Amino acid sequence: MRLQLLSMSKHFVSIVAFFLLVGLNLQAEVKLTSIFGSHMVLQRDHANPIWGWAAPGEKVTISFSGQSHATTAGKDGAWRVKLHTLKVNAKGQTLTVKGSNTIQFTDVLVGEVWVCSGQSNMAMSVDRAYDPDLEILTAKYPNIRLISVPQVGTQEPQNDFAGEWAAATPDTVKSFSAVGFFFGRTLHQALDIPIGLIDNAWGGSAAEAWIRRDRLAKLPAAKPFMEQWKQTEATYDHEKATAKFNEKLEKWKTAATAARKAGKSMPRRPRNPRNPLTGQHRPGNLYNGVLKPTIGYGIRGAIWYQGESNSSRAKAYREVFPLMIQNWRDEWAQGDFPFYWVQLADFRDEQPEPIDDNWAELREAQTMTMDRLKNTGEAVIIDVGEGRDIHPRDKQTVGRRLARWALAKDYGLKIPYQSPRFKGMEIKGDKAVITFDHVGVGLYSFDVANPKGFAVCGKGRKFVWAQTRIVGKNQVEVWAEGITPTQVRYAWAVNPVCTLMSREGLPATPFRTDDFKMVTEGK
Repeated sequence: MRLQLLSMSKHFVSIVAFFLLVGLNLQAEVKLTSIFGSHMVLQRDHANPIWGWAAPGEKVTISFSGQSHATTAGKDGAWRVKLHTLKVNAKGQTLTVKGSNTIQFTDVLVGEVWVCSGQSNMAMSVDRAYDPDLEILTAKYPNIRLISVPQVGTQEPQNDFAGEWAAATPDTVKSFSAVGFFFGRTLHQALDIPIGLIDNAWGGSAAEAWIRRDRLAKLPAAKPFMEQWKQTEATYDHEKATAKFNEKLEKWKTAATAARKAGKSMPRRPRNPRNPLTGQHRPGNLYNGVLKPTIGYGIRGAIWYQGESNSSRAKAYREVFPLMIQNWRDEWAQGDFPFYWVQLADFRDEQPEPIDDNWAELREAQTMTMDRLKNTGEAVIIDVGEGRDIHPRDKQTVGRRLARWALAKDYGLKIPYQSPRFKGMEIKGDKAVITFDHVGVGLYSFDVANPKGFAVCGKGRKFVWAQTRIVGKNQVEVWAEGITPTQVRYAWAVNPVCTLMSREGLPATPFRTDDFKMVTEGK
């Protein structure tokens, strides 16, 4: 009996040793984050970092395009190397990583890489934009490469994600960011080089969720938002919320069955509870779960379409948005890389009289960010929105206007890229003369002879619609009967009727000359 037990004990030890050995071998395997893979695009003219994990102390060698770099995994198993700068290459090459095992990534191109981020208007896919059938049928761009990052909201920094690079084809492009794809396609057609696009947008996301939490906590403007979230984190119980939902669901099922039998209209089904702790509004959630696994990958810059979820906190956005951009730049350690965003489109009903509005204030905060941070730019789309839908379908125009910024500022093409913007005001008797910058060959009023969208006020601070006329290349004269103007606003509404643009077709940037109290003050 004792010998049998001893034999069983030895057998058990052997099994344990076998699995330990297997585990050690598995741990020793070289691994890279999913941002690296076959069909990827590496950033040209940049010392691209390559990183991953292996057994502590394991030697790792990376070979690509005639280069070879060796390093040793640290005590935590992490390793990192930098490739020498690369020139554009549209012919697929193989990147090889060797340790105890060998990984080969094939069909790797070298070109321009951009991050496409924000909320639902960036996430909105090609198959929901204008002419989806034609856009999908013609999406045959083997040198445009796409990768999407799944939506993971967490307070724990992630080092990897489930995703892979793919060439732009009718199958892959239909679910990809429309703004991102149309932006990238314009660059590809203009530059004739490979383009890599990283889509990590999440519908409804708040800017605060994209910022490292410890940095956001130091921002006074974000304090009310942070305090609100601390309360939610301390009190929310998802199990309890789910139990309450299940009770409501059972009652609904009973009521729905009775209504069906009686031929009456069906009651509305209760909504499934969403866990805010794992959602896209909690501070730091998307920085940790979506952005963090890609930080450091070689890029040219980022494009951004977000703001709707922050419109009720528009004044705070003046501080939150620049902090977010700076946070990304600091973490990426790639200098002040270009960051271009889309100003909010027009939306909801047109207003018969000039009124204050939080969307107007959010647009102002977006515009002000260009003065706060260098290498930034704003695509104005006040003429592209749809009153009935917060998600305008004309994503082609949006992508092209973003691409204008990149083509002009980053690739040296001499094309118009910035919308006319308020420069100054001079009061001349009963008229105000507004001077604009960035007017191209001159100002123009679309559809009507004299620009619409201007409002003026006198000492009483009550704004009324103004009469206007373009005077010269870069000026608009503004007045209203019976008022000596003191302040002027343009396109200051959620859905303004506004017609001023440059003759190149770029709409004038909404603005106000006053600093009256904001409706989002303190929110």
